[in-house]
Amino acid sequence: MVERCTGRLLVATPGLRDRSFRRAVVLVLDHTAEGALGVVLDRPLDIDARTVLPQWQEHLSTPGRLFQGGPVARDTALALADLPGADAPPGVQALSPRLGVVDLDAPPALVVDAVRALRVFVGYAGWGPGQLDDEVDVGGWFVVDHEPGDAFSADPRGLWRRVLRRQPGDLALLSTAPDDVSLN
Repeated sequence: MVERCTGRLLVATPGLRDRSFRRAVVLVLDHTAEGALGVVLDRPLDIDARTVLPQWQEHLSTPGRLFQGGPVARDTALALADLPGADAPPGVQALSPRLGVVDLDAPPALVVDAVRALRVFVGYAGWGPGQLDDEVDVGGWFVVDHEPGDAFSADPRGLWRRVLRRQPGDLALLSTAPDDVSLN
């Protein structure tokens, strides 16, 4: 089922034990036969951008921190912007009508007045050919639609529960699962 996850959220199932993805919400930016790439939306770091991208710090959305985008290439940064419409400003490549990837080498003045929100991720989540499909097929992830504000939530740590709560049926019930499912 190649490309089924592009533009959607991966929500870690309560049983997923990988520390990098436990109770994670991942926005999949690209999913093809060659693999998949996404960013973890709910892992703010205790680091502001001043340390690595000082020119962007004052423009970051609440909570004004860098985010751990995933376990791959932690020496790189990727920024997402909430776009007001389908047209992306200079320095931004549109991924969908409301979401774009920011060129962090562009001057912030080119970008910030034309976007609603901005978030910078350190590293990313990556999967090789067929790997994400396999993880979804064995029940490691729920694949759900994202809402425009998910990538820029002011309360990112609560995103896992909120995304599950808005799903139909049994998925909504999982939002109340304890952190340690063995205690249930």
